[in-house]
This record gives sequence, C-alpha cells and structure tokens, in this order.
Amino acid sequence: MRVAFQGEHGAYSEEAIFKHFGDSADPIPCASLRSVLDSVVDGEADFGILPVENTIEGSVDQTLDLLLEYRTNILGEEVVRITHYLIANPGVTMRDVARVYSHPQALGQCRLFLEKNRLEPVNAQDTAGSVRMLRDLKMMDAAAIASYRAAEIYGMKVLADHIESSPENYTRFFIVGMGETTPTGDDKTTIIFTRKGESWSIVEALRCLSDEGIKITRIYTRPFVGNPWSYLFYLDFEGHAKLGKVKEAMKRLESCSTLLKILGSYPKAKNPLRASN
Repeated sequence: MRVAFQGEHGAYSEEAIFKHFGDSADPIPCASLRSVLDSVVDGEADFGILPVENTIEGSVDQTLDLLLEYRTNILGEEVVRITHYLIANPGVTMRDVARVYSHPQALGQCRLFLEKNRLEPVNAQDTAGSVRMLRDLKMMDAAAIASYRAAEIYGMKVLADHIESSPENYTRFFIVGMGETTPTGDDKTTIIFTRKGESWSIVEALRCLSDEGIKITRIYTRPFVGNPWSYLFYLDFEGHAKLGKVKEAMKRLESCSTLLKILGSYPKAKNPLRASN
C-alpha cells in the first residue's frame, strides 16, 4: 500500500499513515502537499495523507485550497496525538541553542516554550526534514522541533520533550484517493460551496442540512480567490453523500449556491479523547 505524505521519514504524517494503514504501509515522502496529490492522481501512490486541522493552531489552509483544485476524494480521516520534542546534534546543550527550525504549524504549537526560552523560530518545510538538516549541516547552535521517531531515525539528541503549548494537541488528517466509499453507518462528509447572490445568507445554507436532521461538526471559511470579498465555505457534517437525506440536503444547497463540491464521504475516525476516558 503506497501512501504519499509531505515531509521526510519521521514526520507526523508518516505516523498517521502507520496508524491508519498499519505497519505494512509503504510511505512515499513528497516535497509538498501539492506533490502528495499529484502522486495520487498520477498513480504513483494508492493514497495520500494531508493534515487538515490542529487543536492548537487550527486549520491547514493549503490543504483545503488544494482539495478544491484536485479531483481526488476524501476516503478517510485519522487523528494523531502530537507530542513535540526539541532535537539537536549530539553534544549540543540548551545553552547553545539560539534558533529552532520546524514546520510553521509545529513552531506555532510550541510558541509558549519558544518564548519562555527566548528561542528564535525559523520556518522550515518539514519537522523531520529540519532534524535531518541539522545533522547534515552539523549545526551546533540550533535545534529542531519534531517527533521522537525523527530523533531516532537521524541519530540525534532530545533536549526537551512535551514542549507543545497544550497537552491536548491533536492533528486531524485526511486520507485521499481516486475511489469512493460505501456508507458504514458512522460516516462524515466534507463539502465546499459558495453563496449565490448578496442577499443569500449562510443561515439558509445551514438550514438545508438542519431541516434534514443532519448534524454539522465543522464550518470554516476561505477567501474565494479571484472574487474579492467572496468566500468559500467548508462544512463537515455527519452522514454519507449516498444516503437519501444527505442527497436531498445537497440538492437544496446546490440550488442556492454558485459552486458546490462534495470533497468526500468517509468513516469517522475514532475520537482519541473519548478512547482515553
């Protein structure tokens, strides 16, 4: 099972792959989120995995923008508990560190730790890739934020652990592919739409779902590029697009939208918060 992900071996996306598909999965590193989707569309990977939101830093906007652009479908979701580690070359101490490299999401999730220790955050393409960069360049005045597995893979030293700003730090991932799913009875659907006309309100759109007894679990807006002061609305809700009440809701919503795209219906991920209780 070939699964494309953004980053290098040791990235949190790779952890999500193994959690979802098992140890037999074959992770394929990609340079960007766009490259992940290209790999799926071109048949180089069976699936791709994309981070979509985090409980500290919020939405990964680029993922949402790309899902509108590509003809892939969301086929599943996975939620991973994210524990961040401060990682450096062997021999480096906290006193030596002036700068910390990592993905902007990871830096944001560790903002309080960085501010408390007066460390300069430096944006990088990837968490695990930052660790490899420190090793390859033999940087002795810098550290990286990444997973414990990344430290193991690249033979690096952990200077501090659990440095995220909240212990309840989870990232939700979408599994994308070219196929479709069948209803399981415990599904979610993600859509994107725009309103039709200035007089139309988001309340009317939400009523299309609520009138059918559909529970909305997330709503998010993005700028509609090329249409100043117009917005794209992303919705997650319970139910499968192949079921009657969802079909009816989508039919009503389409009639009052200039754009409606069903990004996918997929089985719900297990809630790690409930599982731990």
